[in-house]
This record gives sequence, C-alpha cells and structure tokens, in this order.
Amino acid sequence: MKKNLRIVSAAAAALLAVAPVAASAVSVNAAATTTNTAYTVINADGTAINTPADAKYDVDVTPNLTAIAASTVNGQTINGSITGNITASYNGQSYTGTLDTKNGEVSVIDSKGRPVVHFDKLANGLYTVTVKNVSFNFGTANANNTITLGSKNSNVKFKFSTDKDKSFTNTKQVKLTQDGTLKDPVSIQVSNVNALDLSNASGINFYNASNGSQVTKGSVNVTAGVNGRLNVSTVASEILKNFAAYQVSNGKAVSQMPDQKAVVADVNAALKAANIPVDNAGWFAAPTSFSVNVKVTSSINGVDATLPVTVNVANGKDTTVPSQSKTIMHNAYFYDKNAKRVGTDKLTRYKSVTVAMNTTTINGKAYYEVIENGKATGKFINADNITGTKRTLKHNAYVYKTSKKRANKVTLKKGTEVITYGGTYTFKNGKQYYKIGDNTEKTYVKASNF
Repeated sequence: MKKNLRIVSAAAAALLAVAPVAASAVSVNAAATTTNTAYTVINADGTAINTPADAKYDVDVTPNLTAIAASTVNGQTINGSITGNITASYNGQSYTGTLDTKNGEVSVIDSKGRPVVHFDKLANGLYTVTVKNVSFNFGTANANNTITLGSKNSNVKFKFSTDKDKSFTNTKQVKLTQDGTLKDPVSIQVSNVNALDLSNASGINFYNASNGSQVTKGSVNVTAGVNGRLNVSTVASEILKNFAAYQVSNGKAVSQMPDQKAVVADVNAALKAANIPVDNAGWFAAPTSFSVNVKVTSSINGVDATLPVTVNVANGKDTTVPSQSKTIMHNAYFYDKNAKRVGTDKLTRYKSVTVAMNTTTINGKAYYEVIENGKATGKFINADNITGTKRTLKHNAYVYKTSKKRANKVTLKKGTEVITYGGTYTFKNGKQYYKIGDNTEKTYVKASNF
C-alpha cells in the first residue's frame, strides 16, 4: 500500500514518512508538518515495531531519482534536472516524499567530486545526490525505541546530519524521542544517479568479442564439476568473456556491457524461472543447457537491450522431460496443479500440443501437463479434451453432422462403448451432442443416448 504525500513546506519535499505497522491491515493517516526551522518531520501513526529476527534493518529506504542532462532535441533546449522521490517502507506499508532541489536540503556532486551548482546545466554522467535533514515520526507507540535504517539499494547510505566529518554508512541506527521522532535528523546519500542524454537516439548493439561481428543472440560453453555442479559466477564470467555491448555517443563507441554482479543477477533470474535451485554460494545442479537473458540499460540515454544467451553445459544433467505430441479434440483451457483455471487463453480443437507421457490425477480427474522446450510448465489440460472418455450407449444412436443431417448411415448399437471428447455442444435445435471419433470430421452423438 503506497500513499503519496503532498509536501507543504520547502524542507519537507525531500523527506519521508514510514508507517511502522503490524502485518495486518491498519488505517494510517500521515501528514507533513513543520516542527523545527532546521528540518521537517513527517508523521505516521502505527503500532509497535515488529522486526523479523533475521532482518539487518527495520526500515527500507528506496530512491527513485531521474536525472536529465541538458541537451537540444529537434531545435528545442532541454534543461538539466533531477527529479523523483524517495520511499521508506516498513512491513508492507510505504510513504513517499517528492524531491525538491530548490529547498537547499539537496546537494549534488559529479563523478570527480565537484559540487554542482546549476542543475539545469547537468552534463551526461554519474552524480551523487545527498538529501539532508531527513526525519521520521513513528508515533508514540515507539517512543524511546532504537531502530535501524537501511536499503536494498547498495547505492543508498546514511549518516546523521550533525556528523560533519563522519562517513556515510549502509545502515544507520537511530534513537527515537518520547514522541516517536528521530532524536537527530539524518542525511541520505544516493550515489550513481545517472543523468541521461535525451538528444542521443542511438540504441545498444551486442557483438561477438572474438571477431567483432554484431549478434542478436549467442551461446557459451561451460563445464560442470563434480556431480554436475556449476556456479553462477562461472556462467557470468563466460558470458562477459564472449560478448560486448556498445552504443554510439558523440561519434564514439561507448561500452554498455553490464558488470559481473549484474550478469550474475541475470543468471540467477534465469535459473529461478527454470525452477533450478541455487544455494547461498551460487552453486546449482546444471542441466545440459539453459537460456539467460543478459539485460543492458544505457548509461547515456536510458534505453534497454537484451541478449538471449544459450548456456551449453558439459557434464550437465539432462533435465528434458519425456513428452509426446497430442491433438486437442475439444477446445481446452489451462489449469494449475490444483485444477484452477490459469488465465483466459485456450487451445482450439484439432491443434497439436506437447504434453507429458502420462496423465496426472488432480481432484479425481486426469490431466496432461503441458511441456515446452523440454520443460514442465505447471500448466495442465483436462485429458478428456485430448484422449476422451469411454461412455456406453443406453440406446441405439445415429451419428450426426448437424442438428438435421446425419454424418453417415452408421447406427451405433445399444451397449456399444464410444469415446467422447470434452463437454457437450449445443446445436441449433437446443439438444446436447458429444464429439466422437479422433478426427476432424463432424461426427456427433446425442448426449441423451448415453
């Protein structure tokens, strides 16, 4: 649940409010009020802080800043700027303060440590943004408590605003007053804020590092160790060794290939999507092959690009699921492992589908699991729509093409077993019919005959 706060004073624009509430839904009212000429406190009512035992901090502080470099696009001048907000979250509740660079509480330095005085003249590059005199009000329920501020973003650091000579740290332990406010306001530093050049319309291209040819997809070969074990860092290193990404800026090719940490994250994401567990040290039981989407975001103009890379693993374990092609004989929806409908997509009759070799029984009914690229998908189709259901005729029955026309001159005798597919169809005469015969012919039998 996110609430946007309308900042009512100059200093308040850069501040945050945090709702320290329990996991259950609690109505929280928050407002920005100036309580001191030096800084502004944003109030949030809530219950006592309940911190998980393994948490490294109580409150997560997340910046969402956009820096634009001064440029000219289509003859129009674009002024440089830094905008955005910083959100603080606790137990699923979050509050957002909008950044105001005109209030004197925000300072910016460039990558060489030089102060930036005129934000409207920002050049393309990386900057460090510091927001001073940030305070919170956690309510009297947390009076005199000690809590820790932190962030999942490693670029975010903290220190007390009164600490002139001390360094910023990844977390900051703060004490609350008897009113639940911070005893001392903090400064929040956000590094690596990238000012984008919107006048640059070029995209990112990927290249084979060995021969310089441009590529839109790639592959690498790695060897798994004992018991087919492989480390995500090994995969990432091999990808970085084989491929490069460049973008043209001012007539020069600028490297945009992500670093080892970013590619490791891409490998982890690929393994998670493939339901392959990875331990805390980055080791996993490698299949013979899997795919990784290497994602790149331009440091110049913010455009994105993705290179799909197939990882071929020597000594990997063959995880291909045995499968077979089947024909859908009746329009079929997808279901999950609990037989609940998945989305609204459906497979139309007479189309082919790749499924597991055997059916899975869910709630007493048989289902085929869908297999894609040799992997089980967790999506199931009612087997009745594929292999049908045996039914015994209680009466002699004709085979119909339409409600008025017979498909042939065959008369099916009482007591005969007939395979029907899927649910019944309602013809124009209002009567129900089952499809019979594993073919595309229009062959139907009245449901009342079974």
